Amino acid sequence: MTLHVENPGHSAAAAVIGLGSMGFGMAQSLKRAGLAVVGHDVAPAAVARFVAEGGRGAGSLGEAVRDADIVVSVVVNAAQTEAVLFGTDGIAETMKPGAVFISSATMDPAIARDLAQRVEALGLHYLDAPISGGAARAAKGELTIMASGSAEAFAAARPALDAMAAKVYELGDAAGTGAAFKMINQLLAGVHIAAACEAISFAAKQGLDLEKVYEVITASAGNSWMFENRIPHVLAGDYTPLSAIEIFVKDLGIVQDMARAERYPVPLVAAALQMYLAASGSGMGRDDDSSLARLYAQLSGAQLPTQNKV
Repeated sequence: MTLHVENPGHSAAAAVIGLGSMGFGMAQSLKRAGLAVVGHDVAPAAVARFVAEGGRGAGSLGEAVRDADIVVSVVVNAAQTEAVLFGTDGIAETMKPGAVFISSATMDPAIARDLAQRVEALGLHYLDAPISGGAARAAKGELTIMASGSAEAFAAARPALDAMAAKVYELGDAAGTGAAFKMINQLLAGVHIAAACEAISFAAKQGLDLEKVYEVITASAGNSWMFENRIPHVLAGDYTPLSAIEIFVKDLGIVQDMARAERYPVPLVAAALQMYLAASGSGMGRDDDSSLARLYAQLSGAQLPTQNKV
């Protein structure tokens, strides 16, 4: 089921925890839709940037969520999500009764279920709601959200979901299902990026015109969304991180752990993960995930474009 409302104009109060590349755009989308938004991040510069854009900032988690009906957590992983909720300055005990916690971090479904149970025991709602779409779509309110949780959690979260997403998939009434869908997406995304980078570097090794390779492949059956989206970074020689190598070190690691627990073989995931690990180990962990092409080039002697600096 997909739902989207262009501008709900809802007066609900929302807090966004984590103002990185995704969270900042999501906070902007919430503010644009008419919600009263407070942003918090461990980096004061991120909060200052949100304030400079007309938002409200908070110096602590408690201050951020004090009046929030909706808390959107856009941190990196399960450990950070747990710290936000139950750490030294955790918000689970200070959120308003009946408020909803929207968890957007990618994590093992079992952890999502555990966090939901602990949050709901405190009289709060928990929506398992991982996201996809990248920073540009986050800023436009056009994300895809893969959500699962109780009907009450969905109802409480609706103003924020409608503001942040072009598509909200309602995937079940229990946390964990949304997380599982996201891991399937990450399996494919990680493998597709690795394949795209392998292909473009192989083309470079053959001495082909890479601009022409891009033109031909994007009009052919071998194309993928990731090839079309990531290879321009390689052609520009620009590895500014829009999605970092470390994201797929983490996410494909989660997929591999899930598969091992189920005794399910994931050989393509395993191969791709080794390439992300090698890229990270060679110093590219915080660079764009298209840096896998650079790793292939280093291993093979292929010549890739370098960024033209004025």
